Amino acid sequence: RRARPAASGMSQRRALHRFYFFGLIGLVHAYVWLRLVPDLGAVPGLAPALAVVLAASAVLIPTSMLARRRSAGRLLLGAIWLGLLCMGLFSSLFVLTLLRDLVLAGASALAWFGTGGGHAVLAGPSALFVVAASLLMSVAGFVGARRVARVVRVDIPLRGLPAGLDGFTIAQISDIHVGSTIRAPYVRRIVDAVNRLRPDMVAITGDLVDGSVADLAPHARPLAELASRHGTFFVTGNHEYYSGAHAWVEALRGMGMRVLMNEHAVLRHAGQELVVAGITDYSAHQFDPAHRSDPQRAIDGAPAGAGARVVLAHQPRSAAATAAAGFDLQLSGHTHGGQFLPWNFFVRLQQPFVTGLHRQDGMWVYVNRGTGYWGPPMRFGVPSEITLLRLVRAPDGEA
Repeated sequence: RRARPAASGMSQRRALHRFYFFGLIGLVHAYVWLRLVPDLGAVPGLAPALAVVLAASAVLIPTSMLARRRSAGRLLLGAIWLGLLCMGLFSSLFVLTLLRDLVLAGASALAWFGTGGGHAVLAGPSALFVVAASLLMSVAGFVGARRVARVVRVDIPLRGLPAGLDGFTIAQISDIHVGSTIRAPYVRRIVDAVNRLRPDMVAITGDLVDGSVADLAPHARPLAELASRHGTFFVTGNHEYYSGAHAWVEALRGMGMRVLMNEHAVLRHAGQELVVAGITDYSAHQFDPAHRSDPQRAIDGAPAGAGARVVLAHQPRSAAATAAAGFDLQLSGHTHGGQFLPWNFFVRLQQPFVTGLHRQDGMWVYVNRGTGYWGPPMRFGVPSEITLLRLVRAPDGEA
C-alpha cells in the first residue's frame, strides 16, 4: 500500500520532466521558425517547406529520444531514424540562426550609426544561407557518420621499452553506440577493417551500446569475430550503465572479450611482459557503488618488471588518477571529438583532452574520436576513427 504513492509520485515527476522537455524543444523550434521563415519569401515554396520541417522536427526529435528501443518494430525504428536526422539538421539550423542574429544585430547597429545597410538588406540572403548551409552540413555529416571509420596510425614512444615490445600494435575502437541506427552490418564493417590491420591486441574503450542485451546482442555479436594475437579487451563506458552494465558485461564475456573491471591482464609477447589494465567508467559509482573506478586497484599485483603498462579508461578525465597509479599509456574515448561542429569546441569544458595524443604527468593519453556516433547520424568536421597504436622505443634522452 505504501509503494503505490511513491510509484505514483515518481510517475508524476517523469511526466513533468517530459512536459518541460517537450516544451523546451517546442520553444527552440519556435525561435528558429520566427527568425527564418518570415524572411524566406523570395524563394517560392521554401518558407512553407521549412515551416513543415520544423513542425515535424519538434515532434519527431523528442519522440525518437523517448521511444523505447526494446523490440522496436520497423515503424518505430523508422520514426527514430527520422527524429535523429531531424536532430542533426535542427542543430545546424539553431546554431547558424543564432550566429545570423548576431550578424544582423551588428548590421543594425552599423545602420543606426549610418555606416551600413542594416537588417533589411541582409535578412533574406542570410536566412537562405542558413537553410542551405544547414542542409549541406547535414548531408555531408550523414555521409561522414555512415562510412566506415578511417584508420589513424599513432606511434607511442615509451622510455625503456624492451626490444621485444618495440612495434607492439593495439587496435583501438571506441564509442560505437550500437543502437537504433547502428546495427549488425555497420558493426561488421568495423570488424573487417580492424581485422585487416592484424593487430597484436584490440582495445574497446566503452560506450559500445545504447540499449538492452535483449534488443541489441545480435547487433553487437559481430565483435566476437575480432581477431588479434592476444585477444580483445573491453572497459565500460557511461552508456553501458544506462543500458544495463551487469548484463552487458556477461554478454560480452560470452562473445569472447576480456572485460577488465578495475583489474589487469599480463600479456607475454616476444619474451616480454606487457600489463593491460582496465578501469570502470569515471561515473560508474553513480549507478553501482561496487563499480567505482579504481586505477590503483587495477594495477595492484602487476609485475614490477613489466615492459609497459597500458590502461583502458573510457573518459579522459581519469588520466590524473591513472598517471598517479604508475601507468605509461591511457587509451580513452567518450568525447567523440565533439562529433560535429560547433560542439567540438564545448567538449573541452568537461574533459581535459578532446582528441589525439597528450601528456599527463609523464604518462601518454590517447583519445579516440569514436568509431561510430551517438544520436544524430552526423559527423561534420570531426571524422570517426579506428586507431592503430604502435609502441616504440623512445630515443635516448626523450622523456
